[in-house]
Amino acid sequence: MAERLWAPWRFTYVEKPTTGSAGADCIFVDLPAQTDDRANLLLYRGKTAFVMLNAFPYTNGHLMVAPYKHVAEIGALDDAELLEINQLLAKTVKWITEVYKPDGFNIGINLGRAGGAGIPTHIHWHIVPRWNGDTNFMTTIGDVRVLPQSLADSYDTLKEAVDRDAR
Repeated sequence: MAERLWAPWRFTYVEKPTTGSAGADCIFVDLPAQTDDRANLLLYRGKTAFVMLNAFPYTNGHLMVAPYKHVAEIGALDDAELLEINQLLAKTVKWITEVYKPDGFNIGINLGRAGGAGIPTHIHWHIVPRWNGDTNFMTTIGDVRVLPQSLADSYDTLKEAVDRDAR
């Protein structure tokens, strides 16, 4: 009999329609347009870009930085946007380090569907904290990640670090 790992929180992701090409149904357009940052996992709003917690994280503390502008390519961003995004990448490393004390990071962009982008129409950067020995049999054998902290607790803990940094 096959083993089952129940993950009911993923149903909201699975049932969503695919992302539209003009920004319709794009979380990086829709969520910042709303005001409930905690519900939408937005940690920081900058002038041209923002930081949010990944709702389907690889590890606890997995953040994303995205421009408000709905573009798919790096070349479509101007110098001010690129500068702020890079400044936010540095801040996310600081915040995650303060909260989770990882041994390292994976930071990157998946460009295009063939490059692994889940939302290929809106460029975004992933900041994934990593720890020595953070892979285990669940990842290797079962292709499953074990996350010890809830999204709500991750948000609250990281938001405290963001707010402390803003003072």
